[in-house]
Amino acid sequence: MMTTEAGPRIAILGGGIGGLAAAAFLRDKGFHSDVYEQAPALTAVGAGLVIAPNAARLLRRLGVLDRFVERAVQMEIGWEFRRWENGTVLSAENLQDGCKRLYGEHTYAAHRADLLNALRSAVPEDSLHLGRRCVTVEFEGDQAVLRFEDGETVRPDILIGADGVHSRVRSAIVGPTQARESGICAFRALVPARKAPEFARRRAQTLWIGPDHHLVHYPVSGGEYVNLVAFAPAGASSVESWTATATLEELLDEFDGWDPRLVELIRSADTPGRWALLDREPLDHWNRGNATLLGDAAHPMFPFFAQGAAQAIEDGAVLALCLAEDPKSPSAALGRYEELRRRRTARLQEVSHGRSHINHLPDGPEQQARDLAYSQADALRANGWIYEYDPEVAVSASV
Repeated sequence: MMTTEAGPRIAILGGGIGGLAAAAFLRDKGFHSDVYEQAPALTAVGAGLVIAPNAARLLRRLGVLDRFVERAVQMEIGWEFRRWENGTVLSAENLQDGCKRLYGEHTYAAHRADLLNALRSAVPEDSLHLGRRCVTVEFEGDQAVLRFEDGETVRPDILIGADGVHSRVRSAIVGPTQARESGICAFRALVPARKAPEFARRRAQTLWIGPDHHLVHYPVSGGEYVNLVAFAPAGASSVESWTATATLEELLDEFDGWDPRLVELIRSADTPGRWALLDREPLDHWNRGNATLLGDAAHPMFPFFAQGAAQAIEDGAVLALCLAEDPKSPSAALGRYEELRRRRTARLQEVSHGRSHINHLPDGPEQQARDLAYSQADALRANGWIYEYDPEVAVSASV
């Protein structure tokens, strides 16, 4: 593969968390990249997310953590599981002390836009190409070719597909595959903090769990809002979209009969978004020729383990490191990147998938056994239900 004197010509398709993280880490290693994003602006689409220590560590290494924490909220309590009907606390983790001691960083909750802004601050403006919709991704031999709606054709030395769960790059690499419907839909909404009850304004990540449903809430945007994300059986109107909406009445109906305090919180929410969770099996490869994948394009995972954004950030860091270690052989660097990342991300896909069953157990013996396990000291960590650090697969500590 030929490269320019300034290094390989790198194209990143997708300007979300994974795409911007890749561009930022590549720049940190001395590479220029071009990020092509179909949206005309990087807006505040989406809602809250959790940034665990593995991702916070990388944001610090990138030099953007201080900017990020200007609007992020440091969590004091995490994985606070509450029973659906009365709010009984089944288990909770002290993140204030434990995260820093065990993992070297804190855990934060933030609006997605605040994370995007922090990552964007580490990417040169001339790297960002907004309003660029890619219509086809094809291969000429081992060469990936991008064709855009405006007629431009791009033939990069390296193509990074960061274009989400419906990735065109993924389809070009592994062939068209249909994502399965999971049978679960998600609602997301924001509640102004001034309208939220006190228990929801705490620096806590709280999960209310009950039959076929669960709801998570935590403060975001410097404490100005409380983020809600709720999960329920999917109906016929559920679609996979960041912009589809439901009515507040529909969300309230899903949690009818739950603890009145939680219902009060839901009543204070703005118009909720609603999207269907799609299910994909882990890939056995995600490279082809001079192209690779990262983030949801490579390993979409259910949000039940709060690692989707973190894994996209890890992908960007490891990919940049691999290219820096072997800049004259990009194909070998991409192979090393896939080798390092695929096992870890597949494991997290599987773990996050399994939580949908655990969180949604109907009342009965299995639910009672789960609740007992939650209530026992260190049960979450002992069962691998809190942040894992496995040196064999978690390479981010050395990036």
